[in-house]
Amino acid sequence: MPDGALVSFAMINRVVEYMLRANPRIKRALRLTYPFVFLDEFQDTTYAQYSLVDAAFSESDAVFTAVGDDKQKIMGWAGAMDNAFDEFTADFNAVRHALLRNWRSHGTLVAIQHVIARQIDPDVEEVEARGELAVEGDTAAIWRFDSREQEAEQIARWIRSEVDDGRIAPHDIAILVRMRANNVEDELAPALRAYDLTLRNLARNVGEIAIQDLLAEPLTEVLLPLLRLGASVRDPDAWNATQERLQTLAGTGPEDEAGQERLQREIGEFSRNFQQTMRDEPPDPAVADRLFAQALDFAGVERLRQAYPEYRRDADFQRVRNGFQVLFRECVENAADWSGVLDHFEGKDQVPLMTIHKSKGLEFHTMIFFGLDAKTWWSLSPERGEELNSFFVAFTRARQRAFFAYCSERGNAIDWLEQLLLPAGVEQIDGANIVAADR
Repeated sequence: MPDGALVSFAMINRVVEYMLRANPRIKRALRLTYPFVFLDEFQDTTYAQYSLVDAAFSESDAVFTAVGDDKQKIMGWAGAMDNAFDEFTADFNAVRHALLRNWRSHGTLVAIQHVIARQIDPDVEEVEARGELAVEGDTAAIWRFDSREQEAEQIARWIRSEVDDGRIAPHDIAILVRMRANNVEDELAPALRAYDLTLRNLARNVGEIAIQDLLAEPLTEVLLPLLRLGASVRDPDAWNATQERLQTLAGTGPEDEAGQERLQREIGEFSRNFQQTMRDEPPDPAVADRLFAQALDFAGVERLRQAYPEYRRDADFQRVRNGFQVLFRECVENAADWSGVLDHFEGKDQVPLMTIHKSKGLEFHTMIFFGLDAKTWWSLSPERGEELNSFFVAFTRARQRAFFAYCSERGNAIDWLEQLLLPAGVEQIDGANIVAADR
């Protein structure tokens, strides 16, 4: 298959729609196969995508459910519809149901979220908080710092105190930036390192893929449990995950008892050999390359590429493959054992740094919006709907606490945002006082 893309997704969309309209048999087969259709993140549906759904299922007996939130619409730049839910309601005779329970955040955070939501949609309904408050002290505050140096130092010191007091693990404190995460890493990482903390820039590329994207790849989901089997004598979670994923790759169903037994024997033999290697050979880049190659060979490159359509194009598969190998080699450095290597690969006990756009779909105990000044976050304004939506989405990722760090050396405060947050109960704190003086 050639590496160069010959058609775009938009072209494929149009070709498929033409096939459906031109060949009733294809349309009928599709409708018989899928009597239920679930459309997720519907607020970001493009006109081409909606047209395809309409061509496939309009006037069919399929039961449709479209789920989304207009306040979380962030793909207008990519052609998302202006009124997706209105058109869906009219075309498919849909009944609207408002989901008004928030199972992630507690009442204080939900109340602040509602203030921001009202800025997006003045008619938005209030949401019932079902998350439980599990921390003492401030759950939302604006931290004001005089200088960049003070900002980095105090934030690092605050995280260290939270970890030392057992209130939170480093990997559950997310630092969010608008953009240029690499620059922020250069600024923050040394300060955290001084307190024996590691900042992990999830936006950083390993090879040609960002770490955050790599961790969500099917290749990673297959190989990590395999590697875990070698790093630990007993790891039932890794065993179950390996068996489940390899069953998918091998096409072995639960009714195939002979195939299941054969697969378990193969996994057992593989894990014993891996355990022997990891016992005998300490972490080293050359050994890491060899283990990676063996795990990939055991999973089967061709099986992976057949099971996951995103890997059919060789360039796409190699991008993920090379990224995994680069990161695996990196994680060997200063690791005491192979379990430590894999913990580092997955980000355990590291403070994640990411852009707000990459926070969607995730959640964290505590979130720190870093550098929240009018110069750095210049596009965050009530007039720029998608930027405000992105900020709202990011803020809703917090389970327990959300803090907004602002440094006067970097730029002016975002006045309109403070005018929203302060009356909602967000306290303003001098950055010099966020950690007790006796620490």
